[in-house]
Amino acid sequence: MTLAVCADVGSTYTKAAVVDLAAGVLVGAASAPTTVGTDVLHGLDAAVTAATVGLGVRDVPWYVCSSAGGGLRLAVIGYEPLVTAQAGRRVGLSAGAHVVHVAAGRLGAADLTALRASRPDVVLLVGGTDGGDADTVTHNATRLARARWRKPVVYAGNADVREDLTALLAAAGVPVTGAENVLPRIGVLAPASARAAIREVFLRHVIGGKRLSRGTRFARLVRAATPDAVLTGVEVLADTIGGDLAVVDVGGATTDVYSVLTPDERATGPGREVAGNLWRARTVEGDLGMRWSAPGVLRAAVEERLLTPGDADDLAADADRRATDPAFLAVDDTQRAVDARIATLAATVALRRHARGAATGERAGRDLRDVRLLVGSGGVLRHAPTPVSGQVLAAVLADHAGGWALPRAAASVVDADYVLAAGGLLAQEHRAAAGTLLRHHLRTH
Repeated sequence: MTLAVCADVGSTYTKAAVVDLAAGVLVGAASAPTTVGTDVLHGLDAAVTAATVGLGVRDVPWYVCSSAGGGLRLAVIGYEPLVTAQAGRRVGLSAGAHVVHVAAGRLGAADLTALRASRPDVVLLVGGTDGGDADTVTHNATRLARARWRKPVVYAGNADVREDLTALLAAAGVPVTGAENVLPRIGVLAPASARAAIREVFLRHVIGGKRLSRGTRFARLVRAATPDAVLTGVEVLADTIGGDLAVVDVGGATTDVYSVLTPDERATGPGREVAGNLWRARTVEGDLGMRWSAPGVLRAAVEERLLTPGDADDLAADADRRATDPAFLAVDDTQRAVDARIATLAATVALRRHARGAATGERAGRDLRDVRLLVGSGGVLRHAPTPVSGQVLAAVLADHAGGWALPRAAASVVDADYVLAAGGLLAQEHRAAAGTLLRHHLRTH
């Protein structure tokens, strides 16, 4: 067997998988608590050791992603709120970032103060189509240079001034990486170059800067932010099944939604989005989660009329308990039922926001009618009995009152073996194995 180790160092748990690359199957898996308090390598090594017991694994490649320490915090600075700033935000999310701040227009003193207060790991500086306005992005680059900004900057604005502005920032001591314009023309969103640059900066500057490990080994091992790896896995799966799909990942603090849609030539006509369409997209709902954000799920569910205020009051004590003690485990049928209820509400609200456009910023939302497959992920679904996880996803697909067009004929599966991240990590070097892995290991309802 030709083996590879894939691992995700999460905020709470580190998951490791051993993949037979020739067969595209999982031959070992284990998890261990993430050891942020000491050195994340302790938890990573423990998980890999447990996953490889009895396999005789030596000198095999490791593919690691990480969201420990809060993952990648990104600020976006653009020209107009509804055009380049929105385009930059979408690209940042697709790169696996947690977008903590969005600014638009010419930066002033108050804007710089707000930017610093958001504590970004990276700034994505955008503005102007190629050959279009250059004054605003030039002003903003100059303000960052004069402010002695020291966090990494990815420049992905007007290509006509890219060389001049990256040189300006570099001369002022700002770590800067140039990328192609995220919005080269009105209505044309080009995320690939900026996404690659953000990934490079994350690996080169951010992982080491979070002091998650004492030495350099961890920084050398990590290849992507976890959401970036998962989105790549989703893209591989979409290519494998040959159609549209969506993923809802219900986590402890957030609920992420990924969707891969077939480009629609009608979206390039007169009614197109001026900020462009991102056919492979991710959104993050920071108020929806199973533990830290459980109270937020109840508030959102009441706003969406999925719960009455009285129903929310009945669940409030359970939600507060989970938020206060994120390590809480549901060990009896009553508490497992509460977990399933919260998961159903979180997934439903997150898909509503994603599809309606509230989370993506797209004027017309995202058309999920042709989605063939809905994938459920997250510990609450992976560890639930198949009938329970199936009921959660079935409720999402039956959300007729949600104000979005439901998939017309979608099957549902659960990423029970946590292979989406592994598939994404393997995709660049072993794409065929990644596709086979995803196809083999998704549990169908």
